[in-house]
Amino acid sequence: MTGITIVGSGHFAPGKPVSNQALARVMDTNDDWIYQRTGIRQRHFAEHGQGASDLAVEAARLAIADAKIEATDIDYIVFATMTPDYLFPGSGGLLGAKLDIPGVPALDIRQQCAAVPFALQVANGLVRSGAAKTLLLVGAEAHAGFMPWSHWDTLRELPNAASPDEDAWERATRHRGMAILFGDGAGAWVMQAASAPSAGLIDVCVQSDGRHFDQIYIEEGGFRQLPYLSETILNQDGHIPKMQGRDLFKLAVTKLPEAIRSLCARHNLDLDNIDWFIGHQANDRINQAVRNALGVPTEKVPSNIERFGNTSGATIPILTDELRRSGTLKEGQLVCFFALGAGLHWGAALMRM
Repeated sequence: MTGITIVGSGHFAPGKPVSNQALARVMDTNDDWIYQRTGIRQRHFAEHGQGASDLAVEAARLAIADAKIEATDIDYIVFATMTPDYLFPGSGGLLGAKLDIPGVPALDIRQQCAAVPFALQVANGLVRSGAAKTLLLVGAEAHAGFMPWSHWDTLRELPNAASPDEDAWERATRHRGMAILFGDGAGAWVMQAASAPSAGLIDVCVQSDGRHFDQIYIEEGGFRQLPYLSETILNQDGHIPKMQGRDLFKLAVTKLPEAIRSLCARHNLDLDNIDWFIGHQANDRINQAVRNALGVPTEKVPSNIERFGNTSGATIPILTDELRRSGTLKEGQLVCFFALGAGLHWGAALMRM
């Protein structure tokens, strides 16, 4: 039985782009400082009341139209997000309701930025087992909820917006290393078993190591505490992610090439055989370091982080949709997806389009 393949894709980003200059209205930063460290020029943020499932439904509708099917043809949903609409339930069931396909099973997965390799393995298993025939795989994130500023009107340059006071400015600046990275958006793939014997998902290599959980995590607000959320936690910014950037960089540029090489070795493939290396868009410097470690040409490692920032579980689906719609990603080409995220989780996947 052949592996699954993408038969339709779509993506969505909320609102107008928020530039690096806009971030400089609420904290001490500037365009050059951000771009040199991340490769990011702009990102999008969800509005108040706009959750991951709201972003996902827009991307999903585009993917369904691209696949030339109806929403009612979807018989399983795999939803990847680390920023769900609610602590519980998950966002997958909400997406099914918004697509008007009640009763379709929805599985939420939590591998954060590393979602796609894990989601592909799960989705492939569901289709190969017969549990699903036409599956909707979605990555969607609404990171705006943990941004460290409160002056959203100022950020968005709305009329009569007040400038942040000294305390608000200092608070946002204290968290800027994290805050400059993230953006909001959703990407969706409609997936079915490939029709050609040589096409579809070939293999996946995924790993997890909880010893590194504190490289990037939200320290407070979990169920180790009574209550799980309190005014003290909010006042002390315990709900805002903490990140060890240098350590994450070292792990990413070590673990990701190892996973990619291991995957290729299983199938006697040279790196030159791969047409595209589509990586998670966490930081352009990370992906360039991975590219250098592998020794592959720059043109084989596409990027859109400059326009979207890090949309976590949505980055690979968004970038893949852009490549498909532009005609860059073509039928028959061999693609390697790779990603590392909080957990730590990481992995790679090979797919013949």
